[in-house]
Amino acid sequence: MKNKIMIFILLSLLATTIWADTKDTYQFATDQQKVLFAKLTQEYRCLVCQNEALADSNATLANDLRNQIAQLVQQGASEPQITHYLVQRYGDYVLFRPPVTQMTYFLWFGPFVLLLLGLGWLFWSGCVRRKKFVVPVISEEQKNRLQQLLANEVKHL
Repeated sequence: MKNKIMIFILLSLLATTIWADTKDTYQFATDQQKVLFAKLTQEYRCLVCQNEALADSNATLANDLRNQIAQLVQQGASEPQITHYLVQRYGDYVLFRPPVTQMTYFLWFGPFVLLLLGLGWLFWSGCVRRKKFVVPVISEEQKNRLQQLLANEVKHL
């Protein structure tokens, strides 16, 4: 029984090490192309994983996008040309930093507007609406009555 478990564990470890080493390697003519490819795969978002860079994603679509980028870099395309190609094909969502357009105003400026609104509300509710403590004015008759009540209480203690 122990031998079967050991064999199973060894086969499992062997299978996982073979499967884990499937990272794509690309051949580029120059170091500049290598650097450009690395930069672009970090700047573009995996469309499946959403908040993961293409370089870090194991999704099939990310692999296809890396292959497309590698082909474009090998063909000599520039960074703006590659960006234009990917945005035209997949939309601004492929970019980690989408451009500031009419469609993305809220994305870029919404957090600041919400912060200002929150600070304004805190100021208004805390400072402006704060009710000041007003000492009530009492008449001489009320003062005398209060002193009598206090004097009676002191006598009873």
